[in-house]
Amino acid sequence: MRDMVWSGTWVAERLGVELVGDGKLTELLGLALRHNPKRAHLLVSHVLGKHVPQSPSVVYGHGFALGRRVRELLGAESPEESRAVVLGYAETATALGHSVADGLGHAPYLHSTRRPVEGVARAGGFEESHSHATSHLLLPNDPALLAGDGPLVLVDDEFSTGNTVRNTIRDLHGRYPRKRYVVVTLVDLRSAADLGRLEEFGREIGARIDLVTLATGTVRLPEGVLEKGQELVARHESAPLDREPHGTVTRVRLGWPRGLPDGGRHGFTPEHRARLERALPAMTARIAEALPAGARRVLVLGFEELMYAPLRLARELEQVVAAEVRYSTTTRSPVLAIDDPGYAIRSRIVFPAHDDPADGPGERYAYNVADAGFDAVVAVVDSRADTPELHAPGGLLDRLAAHTPYVLLAVVPSYVPEPPHVPERPVMLPEPLRGPAFSSYAPDEVGWLLQDLSDVTLEAPTEEREEAIQSGGAHYAESLPVEYQPSEQYQELFHTALGASATRLAQAVGVVTETVLAERSPRPVLVSLARAGTPVGVLMRRWARHRHGLDLPHYAVSIVRGRGIDANALRWLADRYDPSDVVFVDGWTGKGAITRELAEAIREFEASDGITGFDPEIAVLADPGSCTRTYGTREDFLIPSACLNSTVSGLISRTVLRADLVGTHDYHGAKFYRELAGTDASAAFLDAVSARFAEVEEKVRAQTKELLDGDRTPTWEGWAAVERISEEYGIRDVNLVKPGVGETTRVLLRRVPWKVLARAGAGADLDHVRLLAGQRGVPVEEVEELPYTCVGLIHPQYTRGATGADGRAVSV
Repeated sequence: MRDMVWSGTWVAERLGVELVGDGKLTELLGLALRHNPKRAHLLVSHVLGKHVPQSPSVVYGHGFALGRRVRELLGAESPEESRAVVLGYAETATALGHSVADGLGHAPYLHSTRRPVEGVARAGGFEESHSHATSHLLLPNDPALLAGDGPLVLVDDEFSTGNTVRNTIRDLHGRYPRKRYVVVTLVDLRSAADLGRLEEFGREIGARIDLVTLATGTVRLPEGVLEKGQELVARHESAPLDREPHGTVTRVRLGWPRGLPDGGRHGFTPEHRARLERALPAMTARIAEALPAGARRVLVLGFEELMYAPLRLARELEQVVAAEVRYSTTTRSPVLAIDDPGYAIRSRIVFPAHDDPADGPGERYAYNVADAGFDAVVAVVDSRADTPELHAPGGLLDRLAAHTPYVLLAVVPSYVPEPPHVPERPVMLPEPLRGPAFSSYAPDEVGWLLQDLSDVTLEAPTEEREEAIQSGGAHYAESLPVEYQPSEQYQELFHTALGASATRLAQAVGVVTETVLAERSPRPVLVSLARAGTPVGVLMRRWARHRHGLDLPHYAVSIVRGRGIDANALRWLADRYDPSDVVFVDGWTGKGAITRELAEAIREFEASDGITGFDPEIAVLADPGSCTRTYGTREDFLIPSACLNSTVSGLISRTVLRADLVGTHDYHGAKFYRELAGTDASAAFLDAVSARFAEVEEKVRAQTKELLDGDRTPTWEGWAAVERISEEYGIRDVNLVKPGVGETTRVLLRRVPWKVLARAGAGADLDHVRLLAGQRGVPVEEVEELPYTCVGLIHPQYTRGATGADGRAVSV
């Protein structure tokens, strides 16, 4: 660093932010401010090599030393140590995690990525809620890399709340359970409230979780720090340094070994490590020869997730040249730059993204490079990022040439795994099931791309299902809840609600159908997500016939959270229709989990089958979570089809996916409850809404025009609200927070609820919720400024033995 002043002083004095710890924190961390609606301050590591140029030996040495400590913890040469796998986090910890794997010695390495790669199926994924870019993918070339029984070592640069680590372990433990996890981080900054959560979470899943860190402490944030930080950013924001380039740009051919991965995005094995070690001297020699004579300070600049290869090249270069070598990388995180010794980010270079990122074009940044006195900068990128944008005026190379006399470009070939072998598809998939043999709907209303499991006993008591689901012993789609049989009072409430809302429902059906016809396809193929989406698909089909004389095909398919959409159903559809005409239909959005699930599933299907064209955007009757552009309304009101289960969905159960029942060439399964015909309200629901079509035509026309002309960009405010509620009520699994009238109803009918949050003043839309809650002995708590009409909560610490007023088990 240029000064001895702590590089967190400027922020600490103005915001009152304090780093309190064991004395090493201020050696390892500085502070800056960033553009982020979730967190104003940025902890800037002095030893990570991301924002602050640092000696590559220092950067690599810290990671390697942490790896040695993990080796000691597991027992050197022990069976556990020999089976360990290391997982690093994109983008900041990709090199740190790789260095930890090197310190372990024998461990294969994988890092998460925000770059989808065609042909590579996702083996997992998770969200990092506080990050600038939140979605992480796991794309190992060999999925077996994560399937072993040895310890999984998770490496991140900081451990602030533990939410990201818990999200990762929760996702992976459900797919590849193991007995031990080790969390490795440079700094542990958990608050007192968070300290016990990791151990508690380990007990919940039945696994040991250890923590290895260099320094421990906390960040004390005064009240209102986010607003104050945003105000400071606005006040001190200035245009980036924009000078005319004067330096030369020269390409250096590295001679990177053919077939050697450029990093851990798809896995990096001990054999890969050995190949890299052998090749490093020759590659570094080519860089050294291309450096200008007399260079005193040289920066090796990596590129976003590509951190490890540049780090190893920089460390080798440091050993063979007389110049002072520093290492850092570009980043996608926007940070305020202030040229003050007490501030961690002294300067900023801004340039356009140049690797065709999945999230579209945008700005990228290099910090503490401008005016840092570097005689040469070696920019190391992968071949996917060696684009015209990289070389264009205003691009990264152009910006670097404005601040240093010599720019060397070294390109590492982007590693593309061999495409997996795709098994041959069966010659013929079964035709869809139709009523009256399967469902009480008329045969032309919907075709079910499901297999009939009516003769299989799949039902389990609600409390047993809840315990199995939350303990990780079973997936919710492997069994069925016992179908709730509505009382006469509840049935009367359903019919009253239907009479009161039929006109509003008819209008929403008309708006979403007209939007689909205007924007998606003049003759769409409606594919509803069974089963909540199926009544909506039938109604959309009826509207298209009523208003336009169209006879649209309609099919119902299964999608399962955490398991994806039924790929065989997609294959059947692709064999008969243009995938671009398919419109996926659901009843409503809550926090958007199924919306995200469908998008991921379609990407995986395209990668595995090579069939493209399916649009993952869902058309829904109601979008209170603001998760889609295609909707009938964004109001959170009672959709009567949410009041009942199979008896408003053609007497069909929710879908089932279990390995012993659903084979490779089978559709997902479901049951037809013929025995419930006496209480079937499916036709009554459809007919009551359809009967109002004529009277709402003018309102539909006006509202559709208004929507098509307006801004319908999803804000995902539902997801943000769920995260806030989850934190406020101590529920650390967002899947146990069910927002909206429809999802709350499902909680009360199928799960073991803890409590219901109701927006203060909510009226008749919640009559059925209050009735069900009273029957289950579940408290209804009124809340001010709730973004939904109501939210159902399932407590994560479910235990058997506690009962509600009706004698059923409840969560405690």
